[in-house]
Order: sequence, then structure tokens, then C-alpha cells
Amino acid sequence: MTTTLRPHDLIWLNARDALEDITESWVDSAWHTGLPVVVRRDVDSTGRIPVGVRGLRRDQRAAGWVNAANVTRVVSPEDLHLLADLLRSPFITQPPVQVALQLAQQAWPWGWGVTGSTGYALATGIPVIHADSDLDLVIRAPEPLLPDAFNLWQAQLGSALCRADTQVETPEGGFALAEWLRDGKTLLKTSRGPRLVADPWYREA
Repeated sequence: MTTTLRPHDLIWLNARDALEDITESWVDSAWHTGLPVVVRRDVDSTGRIPVGVRGLRRDQRAAGWVNAANVTRVVSPEDLHLLADLLRSPFITQPPVQVALQLAQQAWPWGWGVTGSTGYALATGIPVIHADSDLDLVIRAPEPLLPDAFNLWQAQLGSALCRADTQVETPEGGFALAEWLRDGKTLLKTSRGPRLVADPWYREA
């Protein structure tokens, strides 16, 4: 499959042994090719895709690698906020899906999507969310934005039915929106590791 994969994308694989360099024993019983893995942020010298595997428990998370040739399907966070799909979701009564539904009924000046456990539930139909679950969101921001641009978004999430965390993706990496707005600087997660920045769009020398 030829597509540009980005952090937070969910991907399905064609074989059980497509997962490489996994050492956690629980993966053998918890994961199969009917379940997606999530693209994470890392770099491999041979060009493999960095992925994370999710188990049934919150503490079950494993990092590994896959070859692009083993990818059969991709679901991006943006695919998971479509209004019609949210309305049909079996999790429509759960607070995180309710909040995503409210956001989806408005026009925003950026691409955005649902990640984390809510995204996983929406993509798979597996009930990994509950009444106390958080909503994890991603905003795609290829061009620089001023903090004020996020005022309406943050105000809406501040009064939401559940805790909601937004990660903003720039060409340089991803950062926590609330942290940047609060502190004027943020820990930018890049494929080469985190770095503290004031301008998450600026490539430092």
C-alpha cells in the first residue's frame, strides 16, 4: 500500500509476524491482524514504520516496527470525525463521542480528527471507552497559527462533557495545545526526540 503515513494513523497488517521487534509477551494473546496498530513518532534506518500496539489494559502498550508492504488498510484520525459515522456509532451515548459530535457539527479552519481510545473504539467497534474516558484530538497545522486562533476551540473543550486533550501537528512535530497556550512554550515531540520550543513551527538550526 502506497500512502503517506502520519503519527496517530491506525493501520491494519496482513500477517501475524508483520510486527517486528516486539518483546512484550502479552502481545501474542492480545493482538491479531483483525486489530489495528497505531503509527507512532520514530525513525528507522531501514525505512520501517514505527507502530504501537494496544492491549486490553491501559498499561498494555508495546512499541514495534512494520514494513510498508504489510499494511493493508489505513484509517486516519480525520476519517473518524465524520458526522454520519459518529451518529451511527454504537458509542454515541458516551461523553467523548458526544463531544466529538459537537465539534463535527462546526466548521473549523484546520483539519482535525479523533485519536486515542475514542479513535480506536470508533475505528474498531471495540468498547475501550467508558463514561470517564478522555477525548484525544489532533489538529493538523502545516502553517503557523497564532494562539488566539485556538480560542473558540479551547473554550468549547473547556466546558465539554469530558476531559479533552488536543495535540497539534506541525511539519516539525506535535505538541500539546493546552501547554503551549498556558506557558507560551511547549515540548515538541519530533521523530528525533522531544525539544522545548516557543515556536512549534520553527525549524531550529
